[in-house]
Amino acid sequence: MSPAAEKIVYEHPLNEKMRTLLRLEHLFQQVDFYLPKDDVWSSRAAVDGLLNMVNIFSRADIKAELIKELDRQREKLSGIRRTPGIDTERLDIILDRLAKATAKIFTIDGQIGHAMRNNEFLKSILQRSSIPGGSCAFDLPHYHFWLEQPKAFRHQESERWLATLDPVSDAIELLLSLVRTSTSPSNETATGGFFQRSIDPQAPAQLVRVSIPREVRLFAEISGGKHRFTVRFMEPSEEERPSQTRTDVPFSLNTCIL
Repeated sequence: MSPAAEKIVYEHPLNEKMRTLLRLEHLFQQVDFYLPKDDVWSSRAAVDGLLNMVNIFSRADIKAELIKELDRQREKLSGIRRTPGIDTERLDIILDRLAKATAKIFTIDGQIGHAMRNNEFLKSILQRSSIPGGSCAFDLPHYHFWLEQPKAFRHQESERWLATLDPVSDAIELLLSLVRTSTSPSNETATGGFFQRSIDPQAPAQLVRVSIPREVRLFAEISGGKHRFTVRFMEPSEEERPSQTRTDVPFSLNTCIL
């Protein structure tokens, strides 16, 4: 694909469950990116991502939510087996993956992330993380000592912590993949940079995805809930607040329902 054909995708969750899944996916991607790197600052970024996930896990019963959502998806997909034209072989593969993901979540003992939350070393970092610059060397000498250890040691420790979350990562990746591919994109136009659509209450949407060519010097600002959503295309500015463009903007839209 040529650079001119590349698109930037903007996503917006339409419920709290989807909001949490997207935030966790973002943090897993952060950890996966920084963990293999050798420098100390990358180790810091990987630990920051892990501790941000621990914060999310402590605020909600993510384990129960994941099991509920995996079961819902499996029930919904099982119901379309006899629909004409359905690729039953591919459907069976997806249903098997959903069943295995559910089984792995059930193997987690207690609340997700409890082992990291009860780790005194990680707990000390977490307690200082809300303070600007609170994880510097004089605040956390133990952390400073850990960061000065050989890269192999830091990698091993970080990978051990991350491994406890593998079932969660697999489940989130599967669920978001199913949601994102649940509908085909439609070509739309935002008149004067504005687009609005109502949502069918009988088929509540989970996620909105807006795609525009990378060379278009606009970004999509999406808002919405269970009844409707809006898309505003904004002109970026480094000095002033971004403003809505007055031009008509063609874009690609996915309203993900599954």
